[in-house]
Amino acid sequence: MGPIDGFLYGLNIAFTYQNLFAAFMGALVGTAIGVLPGLGPVAGIAMLLPITYALDPTAGLIMMAGIYYGAMYGVSTTSVLINIPGEAGSVITCIEGYKLTKKGRAGAVLSVVAVGSFVGGTVSVVGVMLFAPPLAKLALLFGPAEFFALITGGLLMFCRISGGSLAASIFPMAIGLMLSTIGQEAVTAQHRFTFDFNELSSGVELVPLVVGLFGVAEIMNVVESLHGQAKPLRVRLRDMLPTRTEWRRSWAPFGRGTVIGFILGLLPGPHAVMSSFASYRLEKAISKHRNEFGEGAIEGVAGPETANNAAATSTMVPLLALGIPFGAVTALMLASMMVHGVQPGPLLMNNHPQIFWGLIVSMYAGNVMLLVLNVPMIGVWVSVLRIPYHIFLPLILLMAVIGAYSVNNSMLDVYLVLLLGIIGYVLRKFDFQLAPLVIGLVLGSLIEKHLREGLFMSRGDISVFYRSPIAVAIWILVLIVMTLGIQRKLLERLFGIKMKKFEE
Repeated sequence: MGPIDGFLYGLNIAFTYQNLFAAFMGALVGTAIGVLPGLGPVAGIAMLLPITYALDPTAGLIMMAGIYYGAMYGVSTTSVLINIPGEAGSVITCIEGYKLTKKGRAGAVLSVVAVGSFVGGTVSVVGVMLFAPPLAKLALLFGPAEFFALITGGLLMFCRISGGSLAASIFPMAIGLMLSTIGQEAVTAQHRFTFDFNELSSGVELVPLVVGLFGVAEIMNVVESLHGQAKPLRVRLRDMLPTRTEWRRSWAPFGRGTVIGFILGLLPGPHAVMSSFASYRLEKAISKHRNEFGEGAIEGVAGPETANNAAATSTMVPLLALGIPFGAVTALMLASMMVHGVQPGPLLMNNHPQIFWGLIVSMYAGNVMLLVLNVPMIGVWVSVLRIPYHIFLPLILLMAVIGAYSVNNSMLDVYLVLLLGIIGYVLRKFDFQLAPLVIGLVLGSLIEKHLREGLFMSRGDISVFYRSPIAVAIWILVLIVMTLGIQRKLLERLFGIKMKKFEE
């Protein structure tokens, strides 16, 4: 099925009442979650994950995708109005957006952000539709050795470039891999590390883990920083329209941000952060109004916000085509597919075309809904920001606990939520990255599966994992990425020697 046939087939799937409603609710709820300071897309999806299990796989994934790109837009509202980034990718928006807010241009900035998010997200959906099917066909050439190299290498590279030191990512990843070994072993059916808890026979559930690590830990962080939060400024509807000059200065950053975001979204690592910072640096370098940067330049908002949303969409390519998540949100979507008995990867397009094409086409509809919803509802989101936190935060915590309990009706999951919330809070205080822990838990079982398959097919000969040219190429790429720091130091030392010789 080619892209055009797939798109037409996806129209029939996405434009059913159930799936349209799922996209609408995802975009609406995701934006509301993104607007609330401290609750970004990961925490939002984590807390609402149990709700998606009640839907069929297609509608559930459509809703999760809507929450994702809705929250990516919503965090920009908080950044512009009260100078608090909802997540790391919105730090750049604070730099320029809040300065423009203090100049009375908050409404215009939010309109530019809405249009930029729509452009970046919509164009990236076209890229997903064109790139994912060929990549899935290429991945059909992969066997156990190639998939073992791809998944293990991708996990290592994600830890290397996910932000912070390597140890800050490797340690949580190791915890996630260890947690993935708990439960009934797939080949011999023996119970491992269950400590006589029958609830652990199926392994550590993803929902209590992510709700605790991201949801409860985020609530604790918000409570800790409540005293320093500013009140949002009122935005009138008549102030929402940007001037001709602001539109003229925004269109080129929209295009450049889309390209940067789409490319960086295909790579492992913090794509939202990398794309927004890369776009900002590019706009600052080529702008004719360079002196305005840092004081309120519209290009510094239009480009990064477009790149941010383009990256959020293009990260679906490795998830759908290879079955590999390059971020915490896509890891949650991968786990949701597996709970429904759907294996993402090269065969997804053939075995479950309704999920593949339905999800892609729903992103078109979701981006339109996001644009139509959010421009006239800026005043509503400002009102949400004014809700007292002593009322709102306990309700969020209650919803998180009920959601975790409802998956298996197990009190053990509730205890895990609270325990992992404390662990997540402590890890974050020591600057550890939490996303590798989730990805380690999700991918650990796949790594073990491909390792066992390769050893079984080769009768225990480990050379099967380095005889394949594709596997060797992947390991060489992983080695290059993992040793970037050593390479840089060697180049600096060689460059320094040359400079000394030149000076002599």
